[in-house]
Amino acid sequence: MDRRLLLAIALMVLVVFVPSLLWPPTPQPPQAEGPDSLGVVDTGTSVGSAVEAPPTLGPAPVEPPVARRPEDRVSDSLPERMVVVESPLYRYEFSTRGGRLARATLRDFRSFAPADSGPAQLIPPESRFLALGYVVGADTVQLGDFAFAPDADTVHVGPDGGTLQLRGRVGSRDVELRYRFQPDTYRFDIEGEVIGGLEGVLTVGLGPRLRSIDADTVTDIRSYGVVTKARRTERLNFRSLDPGERRELTGPFEWVAIKSKYFVQAVLAIEESSPQFGGAVALGGPKPGKFESAVDVTASLPVADGRFHLSAFVGPQDNRRLKRIGHDFDDVNPYGWIMRPIIRPVVDYAILPVLFWMHERLSIGYGWVLILFGILVRLLLWPLNQKAMRSSTAMQAIQPELKDIQERYKSEPQKLQQEMLKLYKEHGVNPLGGCLPMLIPMPVLFALFFVFANTIEFRGVSFLWLPDLARADPYYIIPIVMGASMFLLSWIGQRNMPPNPQTKMMMYIMPGMFTFLFLNFSSGLNLYYAVSNISSLPQQWLISRERARRLATRGKG
Repeated sequence: MDRRLLLAIALMVLVVFVPSLLWPPTPQPPQAEGPDSLGVVDTGTSVGSAVEAPPTLGPAPVEPPVARRPEDRVSDSLPERMVVVESPLYRYEFSTRGGRLARATLRDFRSFAPADSGPAQLIPPESRFLALGYVVGADTVQLGDFAFAPDADTVHVGPDGGTLQLRGRVGSRDVELRYRFQPDTYRFDIEGEVIGGLEGVLTVGLGPRLRSIDADTVTDIRSYGVVTKARRTERLNFRSLDPGERRELTGPFEWVAIKSKYFVQAVLAIEESSPQFGGAVALGGPKPGKFESAVDVTASLPVADGRFHLSAFVGPQDNRRLKRIGHDFDDVNPYGWIMRPIIRPVVDYAILPVLFWMHERLSIGYGWVLILFGILVRLLLWPLNQKAMRSSTAMQAIQPELKDIQERYKSEPQKLQQEMLKLYKEHGVNPLGGCLPMLIPMPVLFALFFVFANTIEFRGVSFLWLPDLARADPYYIIPIVMGASMFLLSWIGQRNMPPNPQTKMMMYIMPGMFTFLFLNFSSGLNLYYAVSNISSLPQQWLISRERARRLATRGKG
């Protein structure tokens, strides 16, 4: 049992602490706009700097350059306007300067950032999300340099959806943008057309980041990253880029996303008839500010006949919603890190479906769901635990005979092994019988760690005195209860056992170590583990009584 617990601690330390030690958060400044890497003439009013399309795309066919006349560009006489799109889920605000998304307010989620309350607003002021541009030969035109006229000031997305249309004149060409929305999803479609046709590359801005709207700002910013999907998903953490470092991401990509801990904004090219993103470029931002993290990301999409079609997503990392989009978009939420092959199936097919089902069908809060789930897991494992406890009891009962054999045959390894196997057979003992069943709950425990670290359904959910099941208990009550229940479980397990100084020492050390280890883990994880330990006490008590009866019978014989 001691080795089993030490193994559990080693795995937990590996999973939880090593990434934080290897990649500590580095301070960064507010995002500063860098120079135009494509040499686009600065109009003084550009929404964001352009980033060069990846060389992997190859040069686009040269068309007559789109001329840019000063009178066509945004100026003080053409102020920026916001067009509002409202649905039951969100309120999006689009700028008339090129159609970028300037604000995204999610009605079903709150901001927990200090001095920031109310509905969650994901887009920072400096965002370039959906800042569109055309690369034609050696010329680059940012649509944000031009004013567009909307067909309505407000779009209400009803049961049949809603459409926003923007029209503008870019040089000598008319350009139309259409955004199509549905009321029950955070995904929307974007169609664009240059009247008269155009061959080239469309650039789509995603950076520099999402707003941090969680109480634990440091953990939120540590989660910032770029995720791309080609044959498989690849992640690039913001902190891995030095200031000014340029990283080319080679496509083709089905989607490119920027994520925080709980939210994501992405562009997707997943329609069968649409070309995929040829690549993307990530440019590291300066980092002297406090815990800031920003990366300017631009994805590139081939354009034929002046037309393009893509989708965008701005919303929560809701596992079920992301799965419905398909194309492994749910993989933007990284359950498991290096243990993904083990953790992800447990999360996707066992833990989350059961927790969601209990919450929705039984109409109870997630705190009570975790209590019932902890009891349920222990009931399901009762037969295995019974076998493990009895095997452990039998092993400890034959320890004097086993020690005697080891002394007698310590210089004869082969004879020692034969006599030990003979002893196990006489007493019907399986030396591994007490270990393996006890390890079965560990994948559930590790999986729950990642569930509470990444699942938005638990964000901000309170229970009794706990303000947020996804964060640590501010009063450390639950970790202490967990440690106390672990000690009580070990104490009952040692009753009526032969004296063993090592086992007695571990009975005191292990609960203390686990309590310290779990102090700053999510209160939901601590709640589950405490309930699991308390639910095991009756079974441990019954095994202890059974052991006492056997010892009494043996003494009479």
